[in-house]
Amino acid sequence: MKTAAQLLALKGNQILSIPPSSDVYEALLIMEKHHVGALLVLEAGKLVGIFSERDYARNVALKGKTAKTTRISEVMSSHVITVSPDKTVEDCMSVMSDKRIRHLPVLENNNVIGVLSIGDLVKETITYQQFLIKQLESYIQG
Repeated sequence: MKTAAQLLALKGNQILSIPPSSDVYEALLIMEKHHVGALLVLEAGKLVGIFSERDYARNVALKGKTAKTTRISEVMSSHVITVSPDKTVEDCMSVMSDKRIRHLPVLENNNVIGVLSIGDLVKETITYQQFLIKQLESYIQG
């Protein structure tokens, strides 16, 4: 099975981020424009949090706050679960399942090198399983 680094090399490692001082509305615009469900929160190039649709729903909408007057720093998840590039897709899926998260930043030497989503991991798992099935069929047909 591929590693996080190999998967990022295939899918691309574009990092969509926002500073913690930005307002939630700006984050929502970026997320909508790029069709993503989360943004990394970076300050001086360092990961300080993650802001997701879930954070918006729970910490802005349900609490009666407004997106244009609420700062990302007030509502982001500051405890970010990350993995190293050598972790396998299976390892990453296990972390995401255990921690009930949908986005997993990949860090190398404390620097973000990309983000994997649950969709990325599911797609790779299906591709890998299809490969194994073809190998088994080829072996059986001999």
